[in-house]
Amino acid sequence: MAPAVEIEVDGRVVRVSNPDKPYFPALGVVKRQVVEYFLAVGPGILGALRDRPTTLERWPGGVFEGAKLSTRGDHTGDAFYQKRIPKGAPDYVETARITFPSGRPADEVCPTELAVVAWAANLGTLTFHPWPVTRAAVDHPDQLRVDLDPQPGTDFADAVPVAYETREFLRSLGMDAFPKTSGGRGVHLYVPIEPRWTFVEARRALIALAREMERRLPDQVTVSWWKEERGERVFVDFNQMARDRTIASAYSVRPTARAQVSAPLTWAELADARPEDFTVLTMPARFAEVGDLHAPIRDAAYSLEPLLELVERHERDLGLGDLPYPPEYPKMAGEPKRVQPSKARDD
Repeated sequence: MAPAVEIEVDGRVVRVSNPDKPYFPALGVVKRQVVEYFLAVGPGILGALRDRPTTLERWPGGVFEGAKLSTRGDHTGDAFYQKRIPKGAPDYVETARITFPSGRPADEVCPTELAVVAWAANLGTLTFHPWPVTRAAVDHPDQLRVDLDPQPGTDFADAVPVAYETREFLRSLGMDAFPKTSGGRGVHLYVPIEPRWTFVEARRALIALAREMERRLPDQVTVSWWKEERGERVFVDFNQMARDRTIASAYSVRPTARAQVSAPLTWAELADARPEDFTVLTMPARFAEVGDLHAPIRDAAYSLEPLLELVERHERDLGLGDLPYPPEYPKMAGEPKRVQPSKARDD
């Protein structure tokens, strides 16, 4: 076992233990290289996380064949989500107080400087999951996040035209979106919004947007929460805007054999992009060349009113109401039954 090393990060000294531990064995990538990757894209990853309560997805044993992530129902995995600040964190690691859907509060890591990212990477954090809020307004999202999730039988190439159609519609409303790869097969779109609305309102706005995409592209898009009804289409995961639901930040590393990362793209690049081209090994050079393509997100803030007006039209003209929340959430007002269609019984 190699001795620990110390890395200077903007005046802080961050200790990296067991720096030669294999993290992506198939690539020969070790723990220190992962830490160095985050430093290489430092302005980008910090821009995505700064002042946001952030869940850490920790893979302390690296990404090896057969490794799995613990879930709510199975805690025996090799990796896990850290939703509260770990014990023994340095005093420069700040927190934000958030409230889970159950009503329980927690103090989550709230990155304010790059040393926090390096410290978290030393703990095995590969993927950072920031809330779509800042700690200045933890109950009011400032980003609408559109998760275009290809279902079995579809892939990244199927999500791309949906992304372009979504952008066209948003621009007709005076809004715009910023794309990135999910790090896997999907596409993520970030829409900066004014932090004036609640999680419930933001989620309903996303549902309205998703329904509009389903109306425009019925053979390509689905908003069905039930997997048995989705078919070979791209699912717009509206519940990613529910409280305590997050998606991988830009520049996060995903637990894939190729060490793919979630890469911001220009709209011109999206059509020909290949998610497998953006990895821990390739992204530093790209970042040095193009910089942080998501930096403009922090200078924009659109009104959610056009989408909320669409919600009202859907309710008034089409009788379309809310859609199901995930099973661990308390029953919400106006929410339909959480029973998949094949198991539902007529009363």
